[in-house]
Amino acid sequence: MLEAEKDQVILKVEDLTVALRLGKKSFRVVDRLSFELHKGKTLALVGESGCGKSMTALALLRILPNPPALPPQGHVWYQGQDLLELSEKQMRNIRGARIAMIFQDPMTALNPVYTIGYQLSEVAQLHLNLYGEEAELRVIQALDEVGIPNPEERLWDYPHQLSGGMKQRVMIAMALMCEPDILIADEPTTALDVTVQAQVLDLMRQLQRDRGMALLLITHDMGVVAEMADDVTIMYATEAVEKGSVYDIFDNKKHPYTVGLFGSLPQIEDKGGALEPIAGSVPPITQLPSGCRFHPRCPRAMERCKEGEVSAFSFAEGHTARCWLYDDGGEKS
Repeated sequence: MLEAEKDQVILKVEDLTVALRLGKKSFRVVDRLSFELHKGKTLALVGESGCGKSMTALALLRILPNPPALPPQGHVWYQGQDLLELSEKQMRNIRGARIAMIFQDPMTALNPVYTIGYQLSEVAQLHLNLYGEEAELRVIQALDEVGIPNPEERLWDYPHQLSGGMKQRVMIAMALMCEPDILIADEPTTALDVTVQAQVLDLMRQLQRDRGMALLLITHDMGVVAEMADDVTIMYATEAVEKGSVYDIFDNKKHPYTVGLFGSLPQIEDKGGALEPIAGSVPPITQLPSGCRFHPRCPRAMERCKEGEVSAFSFAEGHTARCWLYDDGGEKS
């Protein structure tokens, strides 16, 4: 793949905001999130549970649960179109075909009452206009591409007859049948053991290389981020607090939350040393603090952190952090 093609922005998200209506009030679960996804590259959205990662993915595909979710605000640019402005009919032509998603739990993502072959054939019919023997051949090819042995026999299996790793491979096959431009993977290895995790990640990397697709990886696993990501966006309490290349985030992290995330991870060189967890807990969306949302847990919080909007400061190219610590040491962006 040419370098110019790799740098092509295939998805541009600007000020994406998602809110849930609870009772008579609405609360933001994603707040003015912006990022770019490049052709052939992987962007990891990272953060603790409840920070807004999965809601971001559902908003991009316009499959938010309604109610309680309100229509997403902001802009999601794909091939000159704002996905948030398209009709449902127009989105159906994109969803699953040009932008596909692997959901968090393969155990529940497949329908237990239909065979694997039937469920994949539905994709072939809906998006590829293939039927009968043509659809079956395409399904067998898709299963073979993701390394499922004896794919002709697996067509007649029900989900409960497959292991967790095999279910995840089926989900990947389903997502990639139409050769999408973008794959969204929401915690793709959470329910799998370590050996199967490595196999699934290797498979995704290989398929991405072969097809040149962009990957939006949603995870809280820094090991997966180190192995897979080109760029990283760190989220905390609905907001992006730091963005940069994977090298920026691992070797030159700036935001106290990012530092805290790494400090709470076990290190290979540690000889039984205690971990350093971040004090406190993530605030509920109904009680988000004013100012910097991390300030109640931050060991370096200042008085100015408690009120008002925090500016984003730039360091290296593409590396930014929303933190007042860098008011004199970073360039405001």
